[in-house]
Amino acid sequence: MIRSDYMISNQILQNTIEGLKGITRIDICVMDTEGKPLASTISDAEEYEEAVLTFVDSPADSQVLQGYQFFKVFDENQLEYVILVKGDSDDVYMIGKIASFQIQNLLVAYKERYDKDNFIKNLLLDNLLLVDIYNRAKKLHIETDVRRVVFLIETKTEKDSNALETVRGLFTGNTQDFVTAVDEKDIILVKELKENEGYEDMDKTAKMILDLLNTEAMEKVQIAYGTIVSEIKDVSRSYKEAKMALDVGNIFYEERDIVAYGNLGIGRLIYQLPMPLCKMFIKEIFDGKSPDDFDEETLTTINKFFENSLNVSETSRQLYIHRNTLVYRLDKLQKSTNLDLRVFEDAITFKIALMVVKYMKYMETIEY
Repeated sequence: MIRSDYMISNQILQNTIEGLKGITRIDICVMDTEGKPLASTISDAEEYEEAVLTFVDSPADSQVLQGYQFFKVFDENQLEYVILVKGDSDDVYMIGKIASFQIQNLLVAYKERYDKDNFIKNLLLDNLLLVDIYNRAKKLHIETDVRRVVFLIETKTEKDSNALETVRGLFTGNTQDFVTAVDEKDIILVKELKENEGYEDMDKTAKMILDLLNTEAMEKVQIAYGTIVSEIKDVSRSYKEAKMALDVGNIFYEERDIVAYGNLGIGRLIYQLPMPLCKMFIKEIFDGKSPDDFDEETLTTINKFFENSLNVSETSRQLYIHRNTLVYRLDKLQKSTNLDLRVFEDAITFKIALMVVKYMKYMETIEY
């Protein structure tokens, strides 16, 4: 039998039966329907495979055999587990029933978690009709008209379950926060917000996740988040915004660990330009040359000049050069490009051109 996606992990089963043994001093084993032990405090549990298979085929829900009591655990009408308990007394029978009840409850809880996870994934990926969103949310007791925002946490290593569980652990307190993943590298947090929470709080949340993953999971991550939405149907929009913020951040703002969709500035605009338009723009501005052709010194000068809002004195001070040296470099640049960076309009054109070139380079790496 194929185990369901929402099945309980063997580690949780092991913790459960060890806890019960700690209280009752009775040995317990949980087996699958093919007689394979999944969790056990019994050392020779494999020897009972034949007996388990016979019990599975029998109509009985419990049975005593070879000094052990056998119990069936169902998920709805599907047999999921067989429990073995050592001893044939009435007390042991009671303990077996308690173990079955405990694991049955775990199944229900995990199934609900899986159903919610599945719903959130489909919601994010726009796989649901509007009417289905509201019907399923109601069935799963997920509120539809609370404020939410989507955080996207990009890990540098694929399939990092450690990072996923760390983030899950951080937000398990609120049942209206959801942590999931739709691909190998990104962890998604759909976070419920209080009425008074705004974008400053989003930054604090992102910083908390960043610090936790850097220390606990030893994981270097980048975090992006979308805009706040008030309706469950708009959660996918916040997710798309977070995805765009992550991309735009990777292209233009590599030094930032946290990128907000609302703070992307001109980068967001350039990211949406078609490639032929970008190529045409660069050709017109630089007459077939590329800003990459500038030497390191020139590029450093340009970037520092922009950082200091076109202030010649402050830029020359930070570059440790004479004011006249900076003026000479800017004059030289003007001769080769016909753009005078001391003039606001020319500076904007040049700044956009540098960003467009960065974007084109990034798109080339994706295409290859």
